[in-house]
Formats: sequence, C-alpha cells, structure tokens
Amino acid sequence: MTPANAIPPQKSYSKNIIRAVVAAMFFMAGLVFASWASRIATIQQNLSLSDAALGAVLFALPVGLMLSLPLSGWAVNKIGSRKVLAIALSAYGLTLISLGMVTHAYQLVLCLIVFGLASNATNISVNTQAVATEALYPKPIMASFHGVWSLAGFIGAGIGTFMIGINMAPAPHFMIIAAITVVTVIICLRYLHNDHTAAETPAFAIPDKSLITLGLIAFCSMVCEGGMFDWSVIYFKKVVLAEKAWIAAGYTACMCTMALGRFVADSFSAKFGLRRTLQVSGLLSAVGLLIAVLFPTLLWGIIGFMFVGAGISSVVPLVYSAAGKSKTMSPGASIAAVSTISFIGFLIGPPVIGFLAGAFTLRIAFIFIFVMAVSVFVLSTRAKI
Repeated sequence: MTPANAIPPQKSYSKNIIRAVVAAMFFMAGLVFASWASRIATIQQNLSLSDAALGAVLFALPVGLMLSLPLSGWAVNKIGSRKVLAIALSAYGLTLISLGMVTHAYQLVLCLIVFGLASNATNISVNTQAVATEALYPKPIMASFHGVWSLAGFIGAGIGTFMIGINMAPAPHFMIIAAITVVTVIICLRYLHNDHTAAETPAFAIPDKSLITLGLIAFCSMVCEGGMFDWSVIYFKKVVLAEKAWIAAGYTACMCTMALGRFVADSFSAKFGLRRTLQVSGLLSAVGLLIAVLFPTLLWGIIGFMFVGAGISSVVPLVYSAAGKSKTMSPGASIAAVSTISFIGFLIGPPVIGFLAGAFTLRIAFIFIFVMAVSVFVLSTRAKI
C-alpha cells in the first residue's frame, strides 16, 4: 500500500535533456542579472546619484539576501528546488521590470530588496538542481553550468550595450528580458528534477568547519565578482574615461573570460586538484586588478579585466560542487549554507566599493577588490581541502 504522503515518481527524461534545461535556468538567471548590471550607470544618471549614494542604495541587495536566508534553504528542502526555482526565477525577471521604472531612490531601494531575495532563492535552487544533474554524469560538470551563466552575462552585457547605444530606456529593455525569462521557465519546468520529499527539515542549519572554509573562499571571490559586475562600467566611464560606446568593454571582457574559464575549470580541477585551481584563480584575479588600477587606460583596463574574469571563473562552481557532496548536510542545505556566506560577499562588495569611492576615489576603492583576490589565494593555501 502506498503511503499517503509519498511523492509520485518523476517521469524519466534523458540526462542530456535534464542537463540542457538546467543550463537554460542558469542562462536566464545570468541574463537577468547582467541586464541589471549593464544599466546601473544609466539608472544612476537618471536618478542623479553620486557614487557614494549609489553604494548606499546597492546595500538594499544584501538586505534582500538576509531576508531570504531563513526561507530559501528550508524551502528547497521542504517543497523541492524545482518549485522554488520556478517561482524565484520568474520573480527575479519580473522584479527587473520594476528596477527599470523607478523614479526615486527609495523606490530603487525597495525593488532591490525584492530583487536580492529572488536572486538568492534562484541561486540556491538552481545549484541544487545542478548538483542532482552532476550526479548523473561520471565526471564533474558543475563549472560548465556556471559557464552558461557567465555566457548569459556576456550576452546580457552585449544587449545592454546595444540598448544604451540606441538610447532605449531601461524599462522596455527589462520588459523584454522578463518576458523571455518567464516563458523559458514555463517551457523547462516539467523537465527539472522533482526533489520534493515529505521529510521534515529545519529552517536553519549550521554548516560544519569545512563548509565555512569553502564559504569564506567563495566570499572573497564573490566580492571580486560583485565589484566587477556593478562597478566595471562606472570604472571605465569615470577612471578609464572611455567613450560612450566603450564604457561596457571592461564588463564584457570580464564576462567573456569568465565564461571561457568555467568551461575548462572542470577538466583543470580534475587534473590539478581543487586547492591548486583555487590558488591559480586568486592569483589571476589579483594580477588583473593590479593591472587595471596601475594602468587605467582602455587597452590595459580591458586586459586587466580579462585576467579578473578568468580568475573568478572557477571558484564558485567548484566550491558549490564540493559543498553539494557534503556528508553532514543535504545538498540543498549545504549549498544554502555556502551560498549564503558567498553571496553576502557578492552583495556587500559593491556598496563597500561605493563608500570607498566616495571617501577616496573609485580607483583606490578597487584596491579593496585586489585584497579580496589575494585572500582567495591565502585561504586556499591554508585550508584543508
């Protein structure tokens, strides 16, 4: 006799189909975020915000993250990552529209809180889906999913540059992206892993020491990543003094090498090991930031940002993959724990850079990102991984 609370078995699909639809979810998540990042300078100008004021406004993103912490990991375990992903990614895209329609700074703050909440829930649920998909293959594939996310970021940056070039306002630009996101979710939903169980799960889970270490390494790398995403366009505009058509060049270069790096990270890690891969990642990011700060010209800025993109490419996917294999916590809970630590870095990095830019200069503020890149190398060297 079948128990009343049993979950009916999911229809079996080809592992390649499942991999494709999970990759599509990563793509849409990357496209949504890149669409926002590519228009930050435009929105800053429309609202007449200084660098320091923008930094303060961007603090709304980590507020949204903190609000989601008690819910996201628990929801993934309680109702399954498939449902959470469908709801969160749709909300992520729809909230993007509101970001393009704001007319006052307080409205932007409120929208960014919701945007941050949806972002974290999407991140946890989509990586839980990726861990389940990786288990279907004999070799690691997690980094390739994050490569798709970065590829989407590259495409999103290109679309954003095009929209800026034709003087399209953020609102209609974001409406197009949101519509594509929702339609993609509807098409892919049936093929995602149905990992809903009837088991009771705690709302909070304390990660063990190994997960905290992984989280701290990812935290430092995500500070670099968040800084690149939110401030690279502004850096090229105000420090490099690039012409309008080139202000997104650094962001695009960073996203391009990040995508390429993630497509080779799995094989590199399999050959040289997790520790060595993370050490190389930290060094590449540090060298790239040093180049961009010491030589703030168009050519050297692009080269420096390319190094940074390559450096941050493999840290997060490899850390998430390692966390998903934890023997002390479920994949959803372990990814939520590591993701929480790392995404705090991703979200507080940009506002801190804004405050430093207001107190000193944006060029000096980028030294803070350099310190975080060096920290990735130091932590990876000392950690028992």
